[in-house]
Amino acid sequence: MDDKVEYLDVITRLDIPVERVLEGATGKLSSVVILGYTTDDDLYFASSLADGGDVLWLLEKAKKLLLEQ
Repeated sequence: MDDKVEYLDVITRLDIPVERVLEGATGKLSSVVILGYTTDDDLYFASSLADGGDVLWLLEKAKKLLLEQ
């Protein structure tokens, strides 16, 4: 991150750069699911969790949080 810029931990309607999101998560997670679009607009998915059920459970919990906002 830029030493001259302070990033606020707030909800925004503006897109946040991918690098900033990934950098903010580095060193803080015990597991991760990455879902997004490549620069060619193809779907990208990766997970550190081997069990598909655990991945789905995490996605559903995230979906619930989004719907409650």
